[in-house]
Amino acid sequence: MAAGTIRYWAAAKAAAGIAEESYAAVTLADALDVVRERHPGDLARVLQRCSFIVDGAPVGTRGHETVRLAEGGTVEVLPPFAGG
Repeated sequence: MAAGTIRYWAAAKAAAGIAEESYAAVTLADALDVVRERHPGDLARVLQRCSFIVDGAPVGTRGHETVRLAEGGTVEVLPPFAGG
């Protein structure tokens, strides 16, 4: 199991009520399951629409259960947004 940091942005930050927190998980799917339990309610809905970047690499369409997390890594949670 790896330990690292999850960073929330925009609507995900508002739904979680914090900007970042630690994870202890093997895969991205495991980490997201834990944060859904920690923050029941709006965050689960927001996460369904988010994109994720793990250690600087976009997850894209890969299954979250296939994305392994590294010790000391960072998961960025990016809700959809628009802007100029």
